[in-house]
Amino acid sequence: MMRQLCPFCFLVVAAAWALPAAGGEGRVPGGLFPVTVPIGSGVLQVSDLHSIAYTVHGNPKGKPVFVLHGGPGVGSYPRLMQYFNPEKFLIVLHDQRGAGRSRPAGEIRENTTWHLVADIERLRKHLGIDGKILVFGGSWGSTLALAYAEKHPEHVSGMIIRGVHTGERNEINNGFVGPTMRRFFPDAAARLDAVLPPDLKAFEPKYLLDLFKNADDATVKQVGHAWIRVAVKAGAMHTPDEKVEQGWGDFDPRPGAIIDCHYASNGCFLEEGQLVRDGHKLEGIPVTIINGRYDVVCPPILAWRVHQAIPGSKLHIIEEAGHSEAEPGTTDALLEAVAEFE
Repeated sequence: MMRQLCPFCFLVVAAAWALPAAGGEGRVPGGLFPVTVPIGSGVLQVSDLHSIAYTVHGNPKGKPVFVLHGGPGVGSYPRLMQYFNPEKFLIVLHDQRGAGRSRPAGEIRENTTWHLVADIERLRKHLGIDGKILVFGGSWGSTLALAYAEKHPEHVSGMIIRGVHTGERNEINNGFVGPTMRRFFPDAAARLDAVLPPDLKAFEPKYLLDLFKNADDATVKQVGHAWIRVAVKAGAMHTPDEKVEQGWGDFDPRPGAIIDCHYASNGCFLEEGQLVRDGHKLEGIPVTIINGRYDVVCPPILAWRVHQAIPGSKLHIIEEAGHSEAEPGTTDALLEAVAEFE
């Protein structure tokens, strides 16, 4: 199945920071599997400009699964592998162009949704995976999972998506502290507005892209950290105040913010409504869709529309859950969905 291997939207950061990570031996708190040592890792040159970093975990003879991180400017993180039994799955994680450990960091040239889709195919072939793959992604990762599966349905054995984002204009505007977020988090939004430069007319992707590319480091950190505070508050149902109030230390938001704003400014490089329109292409492929009832980042209406568009898909709306995959009800639903593919 696989030849021998050679030896991070701020909203994903929010989800990772808002709730505690799991740890320990065997099954860890929350029913997750432990983080495993990679059985392979590397950097794949995908263009003259870009290279993407990847790690492979689990059983070389297991069922292959590609885990697609959110963001799009963040990168993979260890918890994403913990939904999969390492004895039964071959788990592939990679950092998308410009994100995480991939290089160049924050590079927006030759960086579109369709470049990322092509990179998944390149990595699949590079790893010698000839059979079909299970595709697993949340938030922006759900956008990319849908785009990949609709482009290459013949290579997909199944799909599990969570916190559905279809890249449509209303979604993008809301994700950038739009009307819904402002109704639920007016205090956090007001603090963000207070630090915006006077000439920044609105908290919109096209203005922010210019700011994060060209402003001085102090301004970038001030605006970026205020944005992260909103994202942390919106990322989960129960977020400790100290998580919202911390200053994030020396974290540099510039590279991830540039990628995030680049995609948002360009409508995620999708035709409006494309992913819903093309859902019929996934007929016959097992698809499970999971969304928090009170997800203000990716409201459940989006998951409902995708579910209606994909014949035979399953939809689970998790009560008392928001956006984060780390919330107990959502974690349980994801584990159950993965178990159906074992």
